[in-house]
Amino acid sequence: MKPTPFRIVFMGTPDFAVPSLQALLDHGETVVAVVTQPDRPKGRGRQLAAPPVKELALRHGLPVLQPDKIRTDAFRETMAGYAPDLLVVTAYGRILPGPLLRTPPLGTINVHGSLLPKYRGAAPIQWAVLNNEVETGVTIMQMDEGMDTGDILLPASLPIDPDDTAASLAAKMAALGGRTLVTALDLLRENRLIPSRQDDRLATLAPPLTKEQGQIDWARPASVISGLIRGLDPWPAAVTTIAGRRCKLFAPRVMAGQGNETPGTLLKGDAAGFLIATGDGRLLIREIQPEGGRRMGVGSFLSGHPLPAGTIFR
Repeated sequence: MKPTPFRIVFMGTPDFAVPSLQALLDHGETVVAVVTQPDRPKGRGRQLAAPPVKELALRHGLPVLQPDKIRTDAFRETMAGYAPDLLVVTAYGRILPGPLLRTPPLGTINVHGSLLPKYRGAAPIQWAVLNNEVETGVTIMQMDEGMDTGDILLPASLPIDPDDTAASLAAKMAALGGRTLVTALDLLRENRLIPSRQDDRLATLAPPLTKEQGQIDWARPASVISGLIRGLDPWPAAVTTIAGRRCKLFAPRVMAGQGNETPGTLLKGDAAGFLIATGDGRLLIREIQPEGGRRMGVGSFLSGHPLPAGTIFR
């Protein structure tokens, strides 16, 4: 006998949330409504663009709500009117008030992009890469009114590859989040989803990123700079100044070798990339985006902007 599907209101906005919604639909859950952020201007033309979650919801004929305010009695009553068993949240983008969290009889669960209690906050995936973690994961959690402080329901781990960027890791974790979410719902249906309290002593924070974080300090070790570049890819990106021109750098690789070299010195530049001295080790940079230009391989950049060995990156 097929298990009774849950009635779910799904709340999510960016690409990271799309696999969670798709997993609910593929699993046969009854998604009675989708709540997402309002359409925002996007691109050079600043045309209004729908969030990715809205696009998926509309393709499936689901009701879509895009409230400007969620901390109102009217919005909570709208949610109650859908009679959901629970709310499911994945990267919605706003902190939900307590009365809304408690509206459904089963409360509200969240797909969070870290192994809680590590990396509570808005940018857990980016900070895991920035800090050169070798493992991360997703946590299905029961939401409360704190910042990712609710009970852990089901974690799932994922290795971080040496070349992973925030973008590539987010895609893997989004898919893992969808799979783990429906597993958690099956356990919940069987009364086998056991909550566990977070150990606040082990908590770390993952605050929003800023453009100021992107300035590369070449005196730091190559591994630290690599984490910075990958963790800030695609936004806000790590930057340096080359011959007076501000450039974003991508696709780093830590290389063997260390001499008595001034950090930031270009040791070699060719189709393989820029080989640059750091405070500890050498770093190969394989992609670059000059200010006002497009992202490209270093070989393509050098064909129009040759740089001699000894050039200092600042």
